[in-house]
Order: sequence, then C-alpha cells, then structure tokens
Amino acid sequence: MSKVIYPGTFDPITLGHVDLVQRALNIFDGVTIAIAENIRKKPAIDLDKRADLVREVFKNDSRVEITVFSGLLVDFAKEQGVKVMIRGLRAFSDFEMEFQLAAMNRQLDPEFETLFLMPAVEYQYISSSMVREVAQMGGDLSKFVPDVVANYLGSTGS
Repeated sequence: MSKVIYPGTFDPITLGHVDLVQRALNIFDGVTIAIAENIRKKPAIDLDKRADLVREVFKNDSRVEITVFSGLLVDFAKEQGVKVMIRGLRAFSDFEMEFQLAAMNRQLDPEFETLFLMPAVEYQYISSSMVREVAQMGGDLSKFVPDVVANYLGSTGS
C-alpha cells in the first residue's frame, strides 16, 4: 500500500487542505495527515483541538489517518515507513519557502521526496491565517473551511 504524509499545522484545516488530500488519494492509497506541533508558530487552536477537527472532517474516509508529531518530519516519516510528503502550492510566493523545506528534507534524508500539488482554483487564495482573521472579524467562513471548523471558529471567535 502506498502512503503519503501531508504535514502541517492545520490551524485551522481549510477547504484547500481538504482538496489536496482528495488529490493525493487519486495518486496514493492512503494519506497520513501529520499535524505538527510547530515550535516557530504560536497556534490559535491548540494541538489536540486541531487534531479533533481534522479527524471530524475525515471521519468517513478510512484512507485518511490523522496523527500529531513533533521533531523532524524526516524522522517521523521513517518511523511511519513513508518516503513521500505532499505540499500545496497556492501561488508563486509559496514556492520559495516550500523549495527550501524540500531541499532541507532532502539533505536530512536523500530518499525522502516532496510532491507538490496545487489546489483547485477556487481554493488557491485560502490560507489558515486569512481564515483566522475572517473568523476574528465575525465573517462568513463557509466558503473557506469545512462546516465543523466554521462552527468551532464561530463559537470561539478565534
């Protein structure tokens, strides 16, 4: 069975993230969504709640596994027996950071590959940080995140 890892903070998961998982499932048998405890970012949603939200989004798809991790992704991937990760590219501005990340991971583990996928056009502008800002201002989130996330963010004002 071929599996791929989709790492990220998912703070929160967006419809763009969901679209990338669906695209990956057209290529791979399974996707492990690896929710990072990112030491560089201060998340708006705590790690356990992010994991709960992502589990709820994919609860009806047995091909999607949700886990949390800390440390180096390449080490986590080795533990999982996975050699490929997917990353989304929304705009050219994403490329530089994603290119650096892929190059660093390749230096850490030359057998670890990065596969870049583009979300559907209607999701290319969505970012988790923009979603958090819209939520803080009380805006309609229905076009940006799954319902469970919109309901959570609407109830917390995050």
